Amino acid sequence: MTPPASIAIAEAGPAPTRERPPASVYGPFAWVRANLFNGIFSTIVTLVLGVAIAWALYGFLKWGVANAIWSVPTTATGALDPTACRAAHGTGACWAAINDKWRFMLFGRFPYDQQWRAGICIALFIGLFYVSSDRRFWRKELAYIWAATLAVIFTLMWGGVFGLSYVPQDEWGGLPITLILATFGLALAFPLSVLVALGRRSTALPAVKTLCIVYVELIRGVPLIALLFMANVMFPLFMPVGLNPDKLLRAQVAIILFAAAYLAEVVRGGLQALPKGQAEAADALGLTYWQKTLKITLPQALRLVIPPLVNTFIGFFKDTSLVLTIGILDLLTASKTAMADPVWQGVSTEIYIVVAMVYVAFCYTMSSYSRSIERKLDRARNR
Repeated sequence: MTPPASIAIAEAGPAPTRERPPASVYGPFAWVRANLFNGIFSTIVTLVLGVAIAWALYGFLKWGVANAIWSVPTTATGALDPTACRAAHGTGACWAAINDKWRFMLFGRFPYDQQWRAGICIALFIGLFYVSSDRRFWRKELAYIWAATLAVIFTLMWGGVFGLSYVPQDEWGGLPITLILATFGLALAFPLSVLVALGRRSTALPAVKTLCIVYVELIRGVPLIALLFMANVMFPLFMPVGLNPDKLLRAQVAIILFAAAYLAEVVRGGLQALPKGQAEAADALGLTYWQKTLKITLPQALRLVIPPLVNTFIGFFKDTSLVLTIGILDLLTASKTAMADPVWQGVSTEIYIVVAMVYVAFCYTMSSYSRSIERKLDRARNR
């Protein structure tokens, strides 16, 4: 007679517990051993680099924290007294200069009592980047979000409405200028680059292909500084009489044209990397050229070139600092101008460190986001 199932399970005893693998095979200690101390040469390199990093970190903490000057007293006239910073020059950082000049570094010549408007614009830009990076918002409503946010940003920057005082563009500066140039430059250059890449590969329109080739080779053969100078001098000549665009718009046009030429080559490389079978299968299904491009070839090409695309984005985000050559006060230029204050003469390392941290924060965010997209696409492809 067969025993009931409950009796059979009871007689079999409890289920065996799953033991963890030993620490020498799995876990942080195993990773350290496999990657940092895997052999004599690896161990020597790890120890040498560890000592060098520890020595550099100790020196920075001693200079930037232990011996640093965080604030300075004021004189009887209310001016700052930088004697302590000058006495600590070479042995301790003078963060008091950052405490005094951070508003000018961030906002430039924007009116002091209205700088809250520029601060809100920076927050709106960061929020817009965050929303755009979330795939849940990748719908047509995202275009409306962009339009509304940018309208609010320019309303706050310009003013003249809703009781806000008018601020001319000559008084804009700092981080808002950097974000405006980078955001509009890359947002408008990317679709232009796609059109140029498609035009350069066109076989049915030889005139368009020739025009795209001339545009890419001409722009890539000219430094960005030269293009900025040309845009600053020659762009108004193509405008109707009485219409004189400001320097910010001229620089924006130059950055868009320059970035589009480089991005077009990246996109073209992705299109050439696709096997011909993709396009042939789309032609066999009877898809039109734009259906084939927008639904089959272009999405796959862009997925292949995500790393070089983001690398180009990062490069142009930093290249916006070149607008100082035509007198635009971006983040780097505003920071360098802050050094010209006689009170803080000789204080430059601290200011450059702060500016570098701002650039690293934005660039590292773009790099991290591109890696997350690559991982998601790889998981979807390997299923």
